[in-house]
Amino acid sequence: MNEPGFRIRRLSGLGVEIVEADSDRSFARHIHEQFGIGQILQGAQRSASGRGQVQAQAGDLISLNPGEVHDGAPLGGNARRWRMLYFEPERIAQAFADMASDGSPTPSELAYPVLRKRQASHAFAALYRAIAQPGMPAAQLAGEQTLPVLLAHLLEQRPGKPLAAGNGASRAKALIDDDPMAPLTLALLAEQAQLSRFQLVRAFSRLTGLTPHAYLLQRRLLKARQLVAAGLPLAEAAATAGFADQSHMSRHFVRCFGFTPGLYARPGR
Repeated sequence: MNEPGFRIRRLSGLGVEIVEADSDRSFARHIHEQFGIGQILQGAQRSASGRGQVQAQAGDLISLNPGEVHDGAPLGGNARRWRMLYFEPERIAQAFADMASDGSPTPSELAYPVLRKRQASHAFAALYRAIAQPGMPAAQLAGEQTLPVLLAHLLEQRPGKPLAAGNGASRAKALIDDDPMAPLTLALLAEQAQLSRFQLVRAFSRLTGLTPHAYLLQRRLLKARQLVAAGLPLAEAAATAGFADQSHMSRHFVRCFGFTPGLYARPGR
């Protein structure tokens, strides 16, 4: 059973999550720990990305990198329908390494938050079909062949990277990444960054697109998502991930992902 408007399937053996959605929901700014590649099937949306504001229409491919801050809102107030494949970073890293085996530089991120290209759309459709029926050997082979083809489209003519922040903000980010459940404060992060609190907030926001507190919340939310997927009771997952209680976790879960932790915990989606 699925929450109205969303269908979720986790294929742990393939390192992939499938999300199919039909919703008029507006999503808050958030991050994922996976690479995401998908397609708008109906309607249109506007979203923030690591490369600024973008708009996607029916037929367009959409993509995001791990840790890339984004949101999403329907255009015209109407529902839009889309489907996404979320890949574990290790799987995409292996594909990138394979693509660079000819001596070319190894890519590290997807370049296009929105892409309208017929060949890329065909490649995504083929990959989606292959992943949706992973028990078939021919389909698995098709997926292995199609993924690098699709990635090549999403890597062409890569635009410049966003302006990097200072080393201090990077140190603060690393501190959060190392242990998101630690009782970190802005004062402690600023001390470790050797910046004033104001300087840290400004530099950190430039680096990640989020304030230190908002980024810490995102990292805890990703941890909670892992724990829920692993079968931990929701209240225990909330406490372990550093949330005040289950309702606190659930509120942010729905706000960022569009579905409840209870739905995500249900087997056999």
